[in-house]
Amino acid sequence: MSDAETVVAKLVAKFPSLTGRVNVQRATRVWVEVDRQAFAGVFHFLVKDLEFSNLCMITGLDEGADLGFIYHLARNGGLMANVKTRCTKGESMQTITPTFLGGGIYERELMDLFGARIAGLPEGRRYPLPDNWPKGEHPLLKDWRPREKGAQDA
Repeated sequence: MSDAETVVAKLVAKFPSLTGRVNVQRATRVWVEVDRQAFAGVFHFLVKDLEFSNLCMITGLDEGADLGFIYHLARNGGLMANVKTRCTKGESMQTITPTFLGGGIYERELMDLFGARIAGLPEGRRYPLPDNWPKGEHPLLKDWRPREKGAQDA
């Protein structure tokens, strides 16, 4: 059994609801899709028990009524786990900064560019948009359109 297949087997043994929702995409890539309510348990199991100790990035997706989030984790030896979850626009995801302090920069990016809500994220500057960027304007949402020149903030 390969390292990736071992990870899949351990995930399904610990979280039977992942049956059919976790697979090996290629030799060094495990893909997991998990409901928002189960995300924290799966995420922490991968980090603490399966030693995915590096957060590479978080990808945001506009999926219509939902926002999707893919957490890209790696461990020594080159194996990566991509954990996808989603929430309805307006719902909050819990911050991962207690586990990965550096994850705050990615979460701020999700907030600025997609309007994601991240509960528990420590205060900080906006990123990557400038502080004077209009509130409520999230340029990576599919339905976003730039304001006309001269339009005032609400």
